[in-house]
Amino acid sequence: MARRILALLALPVLAGLSACQEDGEGIPVPSGRALSLIEVVTNAPGTEGAAARFRFLAPGLTPDEAEAAAVDMQALCDGYALPRTEGMVPAPRQIIISFSGKNLPFGQTAPDVVQFFESYAIGTGTCIWEQF
Repeated sequence: MARRILALLALPVLAGLSACQEDGEGIPVPSGRALSLIEVVTNAPGTEGAAARFRFLAPGLTPDEAEAAAVDMQALCDGYALPRTEGMVPAPRQIIISFSGKNLPFGQTAPDVVQFFESYAIGTGTCIWEQF
């Protein structure tokens, strides 16, 4: 019974993720953080081959938000990124979600900008967290 209640409570969040705008504005995540999609990178392979990297701007991101960011990233992978990998060529074997406090070019590091990354294998209808 408790699982059914939790599943019903999660439906509005997941429905909102799949119905959000393509530009990423106003993507709902469990923490309530304001995010916007910077870009989707598909031409840089991951550790498992073809990868789809979904890069999000998270203004005001701080180092102490890593745990909340990990929960948000799982929700984004399952409800936002995974559905958008359908039909990608080559088919990604991995989804990488990143948050950055500032909009930096792909691959650029900046010691003063907080960035978080999580990697996921693509399962049947779900993202499976991988140690990055």
